[in-house]
Amino acid sequence: MKKMILITTLSVISLFGNAQVAIVKDSRIDDLVRNQGQSATPEINGYRLQLAFDTNKSFIDDARSKFVSIFPKVDTYVEFIAPHYFLKVGDFRTQLEAEKVKTATAAQFPTGFVVKEKINLPRIDQ
Repeated sequence: MKKMILITTLSVISLFGNAQVAIVKDSRIDDLVRNQGQSATPEINGYRLQLAFDTNKSFIDDARSKFVSIFPKVDTYVEFIAPHYFLKVGDFRTQLEAEKVKTATAAQFPTGFVVKEKINLPRIDQ
């Protein structure tokens, strides 16, 4: 009797064991999963120098160009928080580093100030 139940159970499992499942998904999901680990850059606590903010993007782009001509090796970041664009520069580990750049750019950007935020690891070639 036990053999008969076992054989019947195995027969039922083998019948349903060959079932096919079709997974339907958007192809962009694979791209997101593939790129998830690659785009994350390590961040640390640090400082940036906010040089300008305005609702006009071209004003921010002009200010960025002016800054890059003075400090070509310092990274720049344009951030949009509606309705303003913010130009922030640098990945400074200490406030003193940020203050030095602020002093050097005071004539061109008199309203610049240091902000504390998460930064990317600073470049080695600076």
